[in-house]
Amino acid sequence: MKKPLKEDFRSHCAVNYGVEIFGDRWSLLIIRDIIFVGKKTYGDFLKSEEGIATNVLASRLAFLEEQGVLSKAPSPDDRRKDFYTLTEKGLDLIPIVINIVLWSAKHDSKSYVRRREEFVARLSQDPMRVSEEVKALVRNGGCIFPEGGG
Repeated sequence: MKKPLKEDFRSHCAVNYGVEIFGDRWSLLIIRDIIFVGKKTYGDFLKSEEGIATNVLASRLAFLEEQGVLSKAPSPDDRRKDFYTLTEKGLDLIPIVINIVLWSAKHDSKSYVRRREEFVARLSQDPMRVSEEVKALVRNGGCIFPEGGG
């Protein structure tokens, strides 16, 4: 599935713009993996439990980079690997992801995030403050749950 270039968007509606950039399942899951568990490499993303196909992963990473949501740089430890990180534009998606987490915690009785009661309580009380804290954490190379899980 070829993703559109910026000038190929169906309309200039604000909701449509968001859907065109990050509204597909795989793009949001890549962003989730960076924010929540600190994934950085192609191999890391490939190991996600949802089972993304290699061609779809390569396409989504390239598209998110092209759209300025992700940046790619060689790993300092192994130059054969690339590290993907969120740009400022990508970091601005954190409040959206946080609100999806809140919605899911409320409506999905089997959601993994329900096991993180303290985190969900903090989110519920002040999602914007938590979003800003998470932005700073991810901007500095961290993630919400460095031990894994979400």
